[in-house]
Amino acid sequence: MDNRVRIDRSLPEKGAEQEELAGPKAGAQDALSLRRTLEQRLNQREEEAERRASEPPRSRTPKRIFKAVAGLAIIAVFGWLPLRALWQTSSVEAVVNSRVVTLRTPIDGQVVSATNLAAERGVVERGTIVLRIVNSRGDRVRLDDLRRQRARLENERPSVTAKLQSARAAQQDLARQASLFRDGRTRQLEARLAETEATIDVAKARLEEATAAVERSSSLVRSGSVSTVELARLSREQTIAERNVIATQRRLDATQIEIQAARDGTFLGDSYNDRPSSVQRQEEMRQRVDTLTADLENVEAEISSLTSEIMVEEFRFANQSEAVLKVPVTGRIWEIMTAAGEDVRAGQPLARILDCTTTVVTANVTERVYNSLQIGMPALFRPADGGPEVNGAVVNLTGAAGAVANLAISPDMLSKEPYRVTVSMPQPDSGPRDCKVGRTGRVIFENSPRSAEPS
Repeated sequence: MDNRVRIDRSLPEKGAEQEELAGPKAGAQDALSLRRTLEQRLNQREEEAERRASEPPRSRTPKRIFKAVAGLAIIAVFGWLPLRALWQTSSVEAVVNSRVVTLRTPIDGQVVSATNLAAERGVVERGTIVLRIVNSRGDRVRLDDLRRQRARLENERPSVTAKLQSARAAQQDLARQASLFRDGRTRQLEARLAETEATIDVAKARLEEATAAVERSSSLVRSGSVSTVELARLSREQTIAERNVIATQRRLDATQIEIQAARDGTFLGDSYNDRPSSVQRQEEMRQRVDTLTADLENVEAEISSLTSEIMVEEFRFANQSEAVLKVPVTGRIWEIMTAAGEDVRAGQPLARILDCTTTVVTANVTERVYNSLQIGMPALFRPADGGPEVNGAVVNLTGAAGAVANLAISPDMLSKEPYRVTVSMPQPDSGPRDCKVGRTGRVIFENSPRSAEPS
């Protein structure tokens, strides 16, 4: 019965096929051949239906077992993850963080160069110039005054040098004149000495003559040939001759003293000073040379001192008129708080640089987990994007208190739990260029404490 019903239900479909055969080709066949074709197809359908009915029904048990096993596996996997997270001592939230360095302007001025900031999208090296401040109203009164003083001294130096050279030339000329006078005076005294020696010889001869005349007169006085008056006269002449010899000898001694003094540079006499005018002028010129030499040395010293002060003042003026802000650490430009053309004041913050060498992880935990933590406890940071895990250590426990203010991302932004923890994060192999500040994840704390690593 069922097979019959199926065959009958399939007849409309065969009628459609019959209509198709009734096309150009079916029109050439006769009704008998068309009937035979339909019967053959109906018989084939009946045989196929009987064959399927005679086969035993297929079992659905393996399929049901497979579905049950797959469901249990899914339940185990998705159920184990919450259970493991519940059993582990871990954070609620965690984010990679780092210190920030604030650049402040050291002078008053105007920001005239910030063109390279738009291009610095990645990590910038230490020493890179980010801003330049120019103060066109810098105080240079002191610098100009020092320069004027040095210019005045430099103008005076040639005049003092010329005077010194002239005085030295005059001194040499006077020294030559004094030398000539000393030589002449010495020769003069030597001649006088020779004259005095000759005079002494004459006086001695007269003394001998007077002595002989006195002796003759004395013998003649006894015989009455010579009067006593003549003897007295001859005696006086003898005494005068003796005194002449003594006086001449004293003049000789005086001449010898004058010669020795002239040779020593001192001239003795009754009609002139101890030194001639040429020697006195030479001494005055020597003193003038010493004075001009001291003046020239003083000018040179003042010029040297002013040059040093000018260098210091130029350095100070350069620092006050222009300042270049460089990146003190290798990192990223985190925030720019100025623009080209803006007037800034000394001490005003202009930029904040992210120090990629001091990377840490800030996390917040529940009160139960926080009370179980210790400084130096090992920790594992597991990134949310499936990246490599990083080993670290607990370096700071701030609890519900405010955290460090110079972090790029304030720990207060993690608001699910109030207790905050800081975990060290060693530098990756790529160094400061792998600056992953802001990436989230989860911190898993271990139980055995170890020495804290620097943050």
